[in-house]
Order: sequence, then C-alpha cells, then structure tokens
Amino acid sequence: MSTVQAEQGIEDLKLNGGAGVPPAANGAAASNGAGGEVEAGDSDDDDEGEEGAGKQDGTEGAAKKKKKRKPRKKKKAGAGAGTGAAGGGAKAQTGPPRIPVAQLFPDDSYPVGQEMEYQNDNAYRTTSEEKRHLDRLNPDFLTEYRQAAEVHRQVRQYATSVIKPGMSLTEIAEIIEDGTRHLTGHMGLEEGDNILGGVAFPTGLNLNHCAAHYSPNAGNKIVLKHEDVMKVDFGVHVNGRIVDSAFTVAFDPQYDNLLASVKDATNTGIAHAGPDARMSEIGEAIQEAMESYECTINGTTYPIKAIRNLNGHTITQYSIHGGSKGKSVPIVKNSHSTEKMEEGETYAIETFGSTGKGVVRDDMETSHYAKIADAPKVALRVASAKTLLRSIDKNFGTLPFCRRYLDRLGHDKYLLGLNNLVQVGVLRDYPPLCDIKGSFTAQSEHTILLRPNVKEVISRGDDY
Repeated sequence: MSTVQAEQGIEDLKLNGGAGVPPAANGAAASNGAGGEVEAGDSDDDDEGEEGAGKQDGTEGAAKKKKKRKPRKKKKAGAGAGTGAAGGGAKAQTGPPRIPVAQLFPDDSYPVGQEMEYQNDNAYRTTSEEKRHLDRLNPDFLTEYRQAAEVHRQVRQYATSVIKPGMSLTEIAEIIEDGTRHLTGHMGLEEGDNILGGVAFPTGLNLNHCAAHYSPNAGNKIVLKHEDVMKVDFGVHVNGRIVDSAFTVAFDPQYDNLLASVKDATNTGIAHAGPDARMSEIGEAIQEAMESYECTINGTTYPIKAIRNLNGHTITQYSIHGGSKGKSVPIVKNSHSTEKMEEGETYAIETFGSTGKGVVRDDMETSHYAKIADAPKVALRVASAKTLLRSIDKNFGTLPFCRRYLDRLGHDKYLLGLNNLVQVGVLRDYPPLCDIKGSFTAQSEHTILLRPNVKEVISRGDDY
C-alpha cells in the first residue's frame, strides 16, 4: 500500500511489488516459508540400477553403489530464514494453493521472517534479558503475523510461476485473492468472515506509468503484455495483523535496472529502520540508493527517480496506515520531518522508482475504498448508502475493499450509495496514482516488526 505526501503534510493513502522466484511448475513446492524449499537432489536410482545390473556378487554391487552415491543437497536457507523457519515437515501445498497454512503447520510453528540484529545505539537490545523478556510477552501477535506472512509467500510464489503475457488483470487478481482466502481459511462470503482473516486490501495490479491503487473493476478487459511493467501489491491479514508486501513483474530484461533500483532502495530502508531512527535520514538513504541507478529503454537512457509523494507507513491492527496517528516513511530526503521510529511499531517499507517526473497524481477509474475509522455519524438519505454501509461494517470494517468485493457479496446498483458515502465523509476513495504517460514505474515493499530485541522482516522469503 502507498501513502501520498500533500503540500500541507503527509496524507495517508495506500494499497500497493521485485519479481519472485517461481516454485516448481506444478506448485507443489510452493514456499515452505521464509526458510525455503528443499532442493531436489540428484536421483541415485539410475546409478544404482546400472551398477547392480549384471553383478552376480550382491555385496560387490552394493559396495560400488555406495561408492557412487552422490551426496544429497541440504535445505536451502532462505533469504529470510530465521532459526525457526522450518518449512518444517509440512506436507506440500497444492497448485493453485488451496490448503490452509494452519493445516500445514498444525502446531502454529510458522516460519520466522528475516531477523536482523539492531546496530549502533540499539545494539544492546539483542542481548538484553529485559528486551528478550518483553519480546516473549505477546506470542499471539507473532504467531498471527507469521501465519499471514506464510500465506503471502505461498500465494505470491505460485502467482509469479503462472503470471504471463496474455492473462487478464482480473484473472491475475482472482488467482491472488482466491489463494489468500483459501490459505487463511476465510473465504469472506459469510457475514464477518473477512474480519477474522483473509484479503487485507484489494490487489493492486499497476501497469507502467501507474504506480499504485489500480485494481480491475467488473468488466475490465485489460490484458498483460510482454512489454508491460506490472506492480503487484497485495495484503494478507490474520485477526487484523496485516502483512503488506509488493513486487514488480517485467518480462523484458531492459527493465532490470528499474526493478533492481527499488529492491536496493527498500533493502536500504529496512537496514536503516529501528527504534529512534529518524524518518528524514531513512528517506535520504533510500533516495540515494535508488537514484544511483539508470535504465535504458528502447535506446533511451533514463535516470531513475524516487517518487517523492509516495511513502512507506506504519501498520496497526485492522489499519493499513496506522490510523489517524500513523507515521509515514519518506523515500526522499525530507529535512522537515522530525518523526522517529519506536520500539513495538510495525512498518511497511515500500519504495517506488520512475523514469518519469517522479511525482504521481490521481488518474483513471477508482476501485479502492475504505471506511474512515473516526468518521462522523451522519444522516444518510440515500437508501442504498444505508444498506451498503451495514454490509461494509460487517464484512470489512476499516479494511480497504474494492468494487469487485461488493459484487462478490451480491450487491448490485450500489454506485450511487458508494459515491454518497464518500461525499458525506464516511468512506475515503483511493484513485489510481500515476506518473506521466509513457513512463515506467516499479515498486518493492516489505513489512517489518520492530520487536524489543530484534528487527524482523516478516514478509521476507526466498523470492525477495
């Protein structure tokens, strides 16, 4: 998800992805978690068969087989592997993913994200017994977050293995959202089910100059092309613990530097994050990393610019932007910001790069909406608005939703009521955010937990 920085201050928006490494084609090896997948070892059967053939002395044959046996490969330690990242004896996921991760990890020992020790002034936290004790006080928080993160990894790794030119954006969105619903065990069709877990916000599928907040509405006919650059931004939640992570898909290698720039920038932001870290310094480091890249597209070389009015943000339970007191993480130097990160906070560190102006504006048809948590109570005079608001309260609460989700719940002819709820200040709409036409944008995003004794990149996986 993204945030927009207005001239008067930073106004929260949000809802938005480096391309992941696909699992096996049949999806059976879909992420076993941040700890990675088991690499298939070289088969011993052929060697053994050849060695055993024509041997009358079984002992001699066995000895030679033992001598020729190749060593088995070990589990690949994932980029986000923590000591508990077990992909642990779990049975394989299906393709498309349909087995709830709670069944794959029946003891709730979900993989740990990438744990990073604090540095410099915060280095004492790693060994402090007091901080270690504080970290153990809220195990449910970590269990819920790690469950949501494992769903995100498995869904995105399957999605990246099947996304290809010629697919419609609607088809791609449904692959991601259906996978998320099945793996959380919350299909979202029963009243209140989506509040317990499932899709945290609409899947952003943002093409080329569009950076954020675009999801196909009903009847959308747009098809992904080989020359497109698509940002894939989706969220998973368990009991309101939201994992917000995004990557960028491109099929043409001429965009490689653009994708590399945002990955580098996001990892730089993560490295600088921690208790008492200054937002202004994080933004400066992100901008320096990103803008050290340039990209040659169709023979023209472009400097890559950080999109200065998009930001990372805090996340709180059921609030993608941390509520009314949420903080923003700039991706450019911002000497006016005095905010600091604090222990216990959760952040989406997300960066956007562009070959255009490096500024986005509202454009195209709106699909994203969310109820404003502290919205005033107003008398609704449009009957469809009253009916719609009751449904939104029961099914989404303050979680963002899109028009396709209302269609899925059986609502029809709701646009008048939807627009009325926006006009009276009960809902906020989030139009797509775009740079100039003809430009290309990329995004990379991870969710991090500033635990008392360690920083955990909860959404890290073997893919990114």
